[in-house]
Amino acid sequence: MSNVRRAYTMRLVGRAVIFLCCLLLFVCAPDELKILQGNNFFRRFSVLHLLWVVWMADMILQMIPVKAAIALGSHKIFSGRYKPAGGSVDPQALKAYMARTAKGAGKVFALWFLLTTVIGFLYRERILNDEFLFLITVFFYVCDLICVVIICPFRLIMGNRCCTTCRIFNWDHLMMFAPVVYIDGFYTRSLFFMALVVWAVWEFIAARRPERFWEGTNRALRCVECSDKLCPRYDHLLKFYLERDKKM
Repeated sequence: MSNVRRAYTMRLVGRAVIFLCCLLLFVCAPDELKILQGNNFFRRFSVLHLLWVVWMADMILQMIPVKAAIALGSHKIFSGRYKPAGGSVDPQALKAYMARTAKGAGKVFALWFLLTTVIGFLYRERILNDEFLFLITVFFYVCDLICVVIICPFRLIMGNRCCTTCRIFNWDHLMMFAPVVYIDGFYTRSLFFMALVVWAVWEFIAARRPERFWEGTNRALRCVECSDKLCPRYDHLLKFYLERDKKM
């Protein structure tokens, strides 16, 4: 097991524990969740302040090229993680690849927009309340790393090989915090705003430096260069992709 995979596995366990703790707060100490509303963030301390700090730190680390156990899929936007493939590059091939991945990303965006709209409708009809929306977000927080460590349904939608080549890797927080955007409070709106900034940085670099997103131009994204080994079926797929890399 690679250091990155080990780190992400431990983070998944930690997120599952956080979800259980939030569920306990929801049942046993609902007053702790009042921090979500209005300016209550500044009026009293809650254990959820700690989770807010963790989430903010996670997002900041996605925008800083730190040397830590962070997947290449997230940090491929940085020049330090870019390894030019060498040789002549067909601009049309790069353009076609980015167009294909953008189409896949668009499908995910549409699906998540629909899901968020349904959640918003249920919230406005008072079927869901603020606290339940928060629990949905924490549940998505767990699901995010299930996609990385265990199985990812978005790969089926986009057709990408693994997390390393994923076009939407840093969309995670924006998707996570989409449900709580309906809650009128500093806690939720600040998290959603920061997630929007992370998403905007990611999309800006994808538009300006598309060569960092394609293994045809970025050798670091190829299986032969992989040190993350996050792919759940890494051992089964490695031989196939190594053979393909040799032909590129």
